Amino acid sequence: MNKLKIAWQIAANEDVSTPENSVVLYSISYQPTDANKRKAMEFLSSHRGFYTLDDTACGKKLMELGLETGNDNPNPELLKIWATASRRFILAASGNITAFVDNADKRSTFVSVELPLILQNDKIKLINGTEKHKFAVQFQW
Repeated sequence: MNKLKIAWQIAANEDVSTPENSVVLYSISYQPTDANKRKAMEFLSSHRGFYTLDDTACGKKLMELGLETGNDNPNPELLKIWATASRRFILAASGNITAFVDNADKRSTFVSVELPLILQNDKIKLINGTEKHKFAVQFQW
């Protein structure tokens, strides 16, 4: 079986669950740097019990396949695979979301997939301590 087919199966089926108030998101797609990811990793290094999608069984298996996406010119097929996993990650999330999404591009997974699902998920109330709908206003173009 080829790597992308395996990746699609992983994205659609592997565990993405996290405890309440523990989800950390970052946005690097279409960005000139990976600064948001570095900030998220710094946060995780000093905050136990918080998780990115990369830290879930699903994310770990995708990373083991070597399917990390880049920031300035991401591979469209990989973005779709990660978007599938992200969709499931957000649907399973609850509580407060911690997000490192400065200057997130409207094409990014955060803006195009995760944020709309966060707004629809009644189990998620806050993003970075701000009511989620108020936080989302900055991403309405």
